[in-house]
Amino acid sequence: MLQRVAGTIERHAMFSPGQRVGVAVSGGADSVALLYLLLDLRARWDLRLSLLHVNHHLRGEESEGDARFVRELARSLELEFRCHEADVPGILNAEGGNLEQTARRIRREFFVGLIRSGELDRVAVGHTRSDQAETVLFRILRGAGTAGLAGIRPVTAEGIVRPLIDVSRAEVLEYLRARQIPWREDSSNQDRRFARNRIRHDLLPALERDWNPALTQVLAGMAEVARDEEDYWQEVVSSAARRHLIARPPEVTFEAKWLAGLHPALARRVVRAAIEQARGDLRRVDMIHVERVLSLARGAAIARRFEIPGLEAWRSCGWIRLAPPGHGCLDYDIEVQVPGRARPPGSGIELELELLLCSSDCGYNEKEYEQLDWGRVGGALRLRNWRPGDQYRPRGRANPVKVNTLLQHARIPLWKRRSWPVLTREGAIIWVARFGAAAELAATPDSHAILKVREIHDNSGIL
Repeated sequence: MLQRVAGTIERHAMFSPGQRVGVAVSGGADSVALLYLLLDLRARWDLRLSLLHVNHHLRGEESEGDARFVRELARSLELEFRCHEADVPGILNAEGGNLEQTARRIRREFFVGLIRSGELDRVAVGHTRSDQAETVLFRILRGAGTAGLAGIRPVTAEGIVRPLIDVSRAEVLEYLRARQIPWREDSSNQDRRFARNRIRHDLLPALERDWNPALTQVLAGMAEVARDEEDYWQEVVSSAARRHLIARPPEVTFEAKWLAGLHPALARRVVRAAIEQARGDLRRVDMIHVERVLSLARGAAIARRFEIPGLEAWRSCGWIRLAPPGHGCLDYDIEVQVPGRARPPGSGIELELELLLCSSDCGYNEKEYEQLDWGRVGGALRLRNWRPGDQYRPRGRANPVKVNTLLQHARIPLWKRRSWPVLTREGAIIWVARFGAAAELAATPDSHAILKVREIHDNSGIL
């Protein structure tokens, strides 16, 4: 057992000499075995070990007993001890959500926080090959792609490591019993209300009995192959994302035609990357959500807008946007100064209002649609977003036209129209972004002063 764990550590380069390693100990068999194995191995890497424990306060006195057990273990082994008290029931009452996911998130935030603060270099957790097999089977049942089938990573980017990932739970128990090392049993691990427990105690044993006695090893091996595949694709996907995804979290936008033209293997990974950039994670995102985005890009989706966990996918004018529902739908109506600058919320541009007093080089240019005759405009100006029913007569038009018609013809996506900037004077539209000045107020060669409205675009690539 000791040499196998040492081999896992070396193969995945989990530790560097002299690192400070926090060992996450719940009190259960896996984490206790992990602690004793690392104690025997610490001299090989000159590791400085400490104990970490998270008390979720989910099982009353049993939870308190776990915390006391781990605290006493740390004292007896003369190791530093950190206990994080987490009121999971209170968090669930306030925020709702899934109990297991909430507890897992709290643990991860605690561990990663210690690494990012510089207190620790690594946190070791006790996931085994059995946990890996259960995770892969669970994700198969949910409809995961190859990224999901990669299962639990031996080493994460944040610095969480899993030295027991190549040994089974049965081997862990055999190791503890042979050395007469005590551990705590978590009664919730028998609760069939949790899907993972039904997989662990019912489904996986039945499949091993009736189909393949080596199924745990097969599933763990599948995870390793899938993980290698995903590692290979990572740079390819990153390169495509850098060139084609317009990311302004929590919003990511890209061309539907480009995505539809990719090989499906790359397209699926790009969609996952886009979702992760918009949301920050991929929790609860399954294969069905990825396929719906691909259908949207290929024009095969019935709906032009639908929700995936935490985001809304929306196609308009050849573009697809992933963003939280309602993101960017802001009404605004603000006074602007002349001269001055203004940034309309959600529009992706900044407006520069410059006042030019006419002389021989006044700056008048009949081709510049953003120029207004300041002598006829005068007074206070306001900047607001487009509203349904808005209309005005752009320069070069004989009759007024609805602003929405101009936006449609210019193929401005629907989510951009809501915040589209218009300048008004006494309630009347005198200028619209991209389409310029109202004809009756446009600058002419006879203008004594010109108001020039310049649009400074950001990197959205759509305006």
